[in-house]
Amino acid sequence: MEEKQNPNSHKRLRQLETSNYWSELPLDLLNLVFQRLSFANFQRAKSVCSSWHSASRQSVPKSQIHWLILFPENINKEKSCKLFNPEEKDKLYKTQDLGLEFGRSLCIATYGSWLLMQDSKYTDNSLYIVNLFTRERINLPPVESQIGMVNVEIIWNTMYLFRISNMKTESTSKVMHIQSPMFWIDENTKDYIVIWGLGFRCVVSAKKGDTSWYQLPETLTCLDMVYKDRKLYFLSLFGSFKIFNLSGDIAQQTFQCGLKPEIFQLGKELGQLSSSWCVIDTKLVVTVTGIVLKVKKLWRKRSRTWSFQVFKIYASGLLKEPELIKSLGDESMLLDQGITVLVNDTDGFIRNCIYFSGNDHEKNTNNIFIFNLNTQKTEPLHKFDRSLAQFSRAAQWFLPSFTHTRC
Repeated sequence: MEEKQNPNSHKRLRQLETSNYWSELPLDLLNLVFQRLSFANFQRAKSVCSSWHSASRQSVPKSQIHWLILFPENINKEKSCKLFNPEEKDKLYKTQDLGLEFGRSLCIATYGSWLLMQDSKYTDNSLYIVNLFTRERINLPPVESQIGMVNVEIIWNTMYLFRISNMKTESTSKVMHIQSPMFWIDENTKDYIVIWGLGFRCVVSAKKGDTSWYQLPETLTCLDMVYKDRKLYFLSLFGSFKIFNLSGDIAQQTFQCGLKPEIFQLGKELGQLSSSWCVIDTKLVVTVTGIVLKVKKLWRKRSRTWSFQVFKIYASGLLKEPELIKSLGDESMLLDQGITVLVNDTDGFIRNCIYFSGNDHEKNTNNIFIFNLNTQKTEPLHKFDRSLAQFSRAAQWFLPSFTHTRC
């Protein structure tokens, strides 16, 4: 009697053989695959099997895009964050429970997957850096310290009292906020530098191993700053533009020039713009190729509309006369981060646009906009679901890191 065979047995065998083939793909081939994946697909692919997970540690995708992190409003009800990927507009990701201490802190800057946090409840270690995915934390020197002739004390939430002592006169006090905070960190060595302004008083910095904050020379009346490639680009309220080299132990000023001072009020002439426009902010932006831009953020109260003026002020090591530019080419600008990014057709970003928050103090889900330089029109970044109202405390762009990320 002829033995009967299961007609589906060959299919199961083929599936088993195929699964083995997938796990035995050559490392070079896997690297080619991983290099072409987005951050979300990269995380999915590395969980296929142990060999793929091992290969992922040796691969870094060529294309990386910024995500938006949404922070919870009520930390007693929600201790995790939501992540918005421009490539997947109808999907949101949720982080792990980040704990009460994270929830009561305010994110004031980002670099990669690292966040610069300001704890508003305690004076010791009120500033710290934390990795969003691994939760690794680095405490920074106490803000309450003596910086030159300035004594810094926290008085309430994110407000600081700066007492300035002088041997010839009595000490004076002034309440200020942290101005233009930024930082950089090396993913492997954890070397870092953190920079922020003491209001308009001066700019301070701290590197790995420092136990206190150090004052950068000649940095009065800081209006805005950008740090990139170990250089600090500095713009003062009165138009002084400077570049500092921070690659060594001591900051070295390498460039200085004077620009037209900024005027932040109604009724002033703004070039070709009507006097009904108000300049409410001026930011420095460094492009992908290292060109420095000065960006004026404008608001028209009557029509409740935004506009921008973008000037090229520095390029190729030579100062140019401020040149009004109307196109960013294949780049888009993340204004709050002070950078531009290259845009591909599939990464969810739009070329020649400025991504910005309507109010710098309220970077929430309903307050992130896109200004199109071609059409001169503004639209919301995304129509988020009403259920995200609990994540309206703040929003920040960040660049997810592919190294040792927990899913």
